Amino acid sequence: MQQPRPSASAPGHVGVKTIRTSELQPNPHNPRMLFDRAPLEMLKASIEKVGILVPLTVYWAKAQNAWVILDGQRRWMCAGELGLKTVHVNEVAEPDLVQNIVTMFQIHKLREDWELMPTALKLEVLMRELKEKKDKQLAVLTGLDQAVVARCKKLLSYPKSYQDLMLDPDPAKRVKADFFIELYAVRNDRVVNKMRWFRRDKFTQRMLEKYQRHSSGLKAVTDFRTMKQHIANAHTAKRDTQLSAKLKEFTYDDSLTIDHLVVSGAGTAAETRRLLALVAKVEESLASMNVADYYGENELWRRLEHLLKLIRQKLLAAGRRLRA
Repeated sequence: MQQPRPSASAPGHVGVKTIRTSELQPNPHNPRMLFDRAPLEMLKASIEKVGILVPLTVYWAKAQNAWVILDGQRRWMCAGELGLKTVHVNEVAEPDLVQNIVTMFQIHKLREDWELMPTALKLEVLMRELKEKKDKQLAVLTGLDQAVVARCKKLLSYPKSYQDLMLDPDPAKRVKADFFIELYAVRNDRVVNKMRWFRRDKFTQRMLEKYQRHSSGLKAVTDFRTMKQHIANAHTAKRDTQLSAKLKEFTYDDSLTIDHLVVSGAGTAAETRRLLALVAKVEESLASMNVADYYGENELWRRLEHLLKLIRQKLLAAGRRLRA
C-alpha cells in the first residue's frame, strides 16, 4: 500500500509579536547556509540607519523549545551584531519537515548571490522525504526553475569531499558550483567512462587542480564544453582509441591545451554531417518548389545561381584532388 506523502502546504499564520533577539535560532533546514561578510555589512549598515523594516517570520519549535527563523536569518544576524535587544516577528504555526523546506524555498526563491550547493542539499531532503525525483515536479514544489533543479541534481552526484569544497565558509577558498556543473558532462560521458585508464574521481581531482592552478589547459569552466565537443567529434568519427590517448595526456600534463584533444579527421567528419543535413534541406525545398510562384523573386534566383557556380567550383577542385 502506497504511503501518503507529507503535506507541502504552507504553515498557518499566528500573529505579530516582539521577541528578544537572543531567543531566536537559525533554521537548520535553510537552503541558504553560506553568508558572506560583504553583503552582511551592507545590510547591517542599512539596519543601523533605518532599522529592520520587514518583520522576521518565525515559529515555535516544540522539540527545541525555541523560536526558529523561517525568513530573516540575515536580519537576525545583523540585529545581534548591532546589539538590538528585540526584533518584530510574524509567528506562524510550526511546520513539518517538508513544509519547512518548501516554505523556505518559496519565501526566498533563489537569489543571484546564493550558492547552489546548500540549495541542492535541501532539495535532496525533499527528494528523499517525498520520494520524488522528477525535475518538473520538484520545480513546481519548490518554485525553483526546472533548469536549477537539474543543476542541483548534478551537484548531488559528486562525493561529499567535493560538495564540501562548495560549502567552504571562506569565499576565497570556496569552489564555485559552476565548475562542477560544467565538468559533469565530461565526467559522466559514456565514451569517456569506457576508457580503461579513466577513473571518475581521479579525473575530477586533476581537472580541479588544473583549474585552481590557472594552467594553460583549463582557463575557464566553459572549456569543458569545448572538451565535450571534441569528445563527441572523435567518437562520431570512430576515433575513440586516439581520443583516449589524447585525453589521458591532457589530464596529466598541465602544459597541454584543450586543442590537444582535437583528433585528426574528427572535426571534418562533424562538419560533413552538418553540410549533408543542409544539402538535404535545400534539395527538399527545391524539389517541392513551384517555379511559377517564385518568378518575380530576383534575389532568390541570383543567390541560387551563385550557389550553383560555387558548387561547380568545389566539384572541380575535388575532381583535381582525386586525379592528383
